[in-house]
Amino acid sequence: MRKISTMNGTGTLFGWAFGDPARSGDESYVEELRREALANASQDAKSRGFGVEEGTESYTVINPADTLADVHTAPDRLIVRCTVKLTGPGAENIHAEGPMNG
Repeated sequence: MRKISTMNGTGTLFGWAFGDPARSGDESYVEELRREALANASQDAKSRGFGVEEGTESYTVINPADTLADVHTAPDRLIVRCTVKLTGPGAENIHAEGPMNG
């Protein structure tokens, strides 16, 4: 992951990792999933021609058994979503919204 300074705006993008909900209390396991989600976001950003601003990542951990939200995508999986800030020309047009990247 590299930091890119530009005069352009920034956008946001999601990355994902999925795991075993029975291990949701295992902090080292969840940390591993966070790293996977960040790597997923970074790879997606790179494939779109953007950089990821280092230190901007934030995480949401969803255990379908513990949420009121109806999780259709991975109903039997622990879900880790990483949101990152994008940099580079056109990044201001990409915004993580809902469950998808736009």
